[in-house]
Amino acid sequence: MKFVIVSILLLGAVFAAPKIDSRLDQAKECSANVACKLPDCLCSSTNIPGNLNASSIPQIVLLTFDDAVQTGNYYPYYQKIFNNRLNPDKCPIQGTFFASHEYTNYSLVRDLYNEGHEIALHSISHVPNVTYWQAASTNLMTDEIIGERDLISYFAKIPKEDIKGVRLPFLQMSGDTSFEVMSKNGLLYDCSWPTQVFTDPPLWPYTLEYKTIQDCQIGPCPESSFPKSWVVPMIDWTDDKNVPCSMVDACANIPTDVDGILAFMKRNFKRHYETNKAPFGFFVHAAWFQALEVHFTAYLKFVEYLQSLPDVYIVSVSRMLEWVKNPADLKNLSKPWPKCNEPKKTSCKLTTCPHKKQGEWGEEDRYMTHCEATCPKSYPWVGNPLGNK
Repeated sequence: MKFVIVSILLLGAVFAAPKIDSRLDQAKECSANVACKLPDCLCSSTNIPGNLNASSIPQIVLLTFDDAVQTGNYYPYYQKIFNNRLNPDKCPIQGTFFASHEYTNYSLVRDLYNEGHEIALHSISHVPNVTYWQAASTNLMTDEIIGERDLISYFAKIPKEDIKGVRLPFLQMSGDTSFEVMSKNGLLYDCSWPTQVFTDPPLWPYTLEYKTIQDCQIGPCPESSFPKSWVVPMIDWTDDKNVPCSMVDACANIPTDVDGILAFMKRNFKRHYETNKAPFGFFVHAAWFQALEVHFTAYLKFVEYLQSLPDVYIVSVSRMLEWVKNPADLKNLSKPWPKCNEPKKTSCKLTTCPHKKQGEWGEEDRYMTHCEATCPKSYPWVGNPLGNK
């Protein structure tokens, strides 16, 4: 299971020296003397954007999911989580799906997009060797991340401009590399970077134009200046033995009954809700729901609990950043959110294509379901995202 791998990585905390690239401008200290102002720039801090009071702002919650989108998680889980649920402003609640390529059903990705959710990037290959990501060149990262954007846009019929975010596999940072690729290709944010230090009160999202105060758990972390590139920090949870975990499915010491798991979720939520109301992330793989039925039962009860609170808004990562860029109190949410999210509805010519993929032990069968009328010439992969070679 992927959540076991993630748990090992996060508990082991792989550190490495940052990559320093002489081609890039090194980030300077973010102080009161620098010209860093919203909506384009925000210093890393636990302070509420706009100097608003915690009691007057929404508590934003981010429900995100990693890896392949397929029938085994779309119908039993994603549909049940989001179906007919509304925020206090009567807009539908949203999730963010960091999709990797292999085994993904792109017609279901299109369905999630049409339902108002955000589709973000998690690489084409999802190679399990963390050194692959840690040492990735800009060319490789471009093939993996921007190639996945091309792939999703083409096969799920989602406009490229609506695909804005990245989460690196296994949360393995690559120094400046991924942020340089993001910046050059118009991506808005990264949500791969955990923090153990800034959890109580939690760290708010910030831009990387200036130096960050965030701790580097799984380095190398960026050192250069990337104006208008946002970091959405993954605020660590703690399990019942106070061990930190960035993905919920990496929390090893938790109860095995519904009420106990729900209490564990609420305890971590309240570190945000009862302090500075920094966005609360529930970051998970759907495989966690499959591992034990009580996990999903508790998750649904937690979402119901969130919906009982009049100041809690469950939105996509991109919509959260719209609020951070234009912070407003609960009475003026039409400033950052003038209307409900209305995605561009796209049609789908449902097609399933058999392919052969070269694997470690020879050729392997792959079936790819997507929204393009014809099958690609070959199985889409790194360096050939549309399968036209």
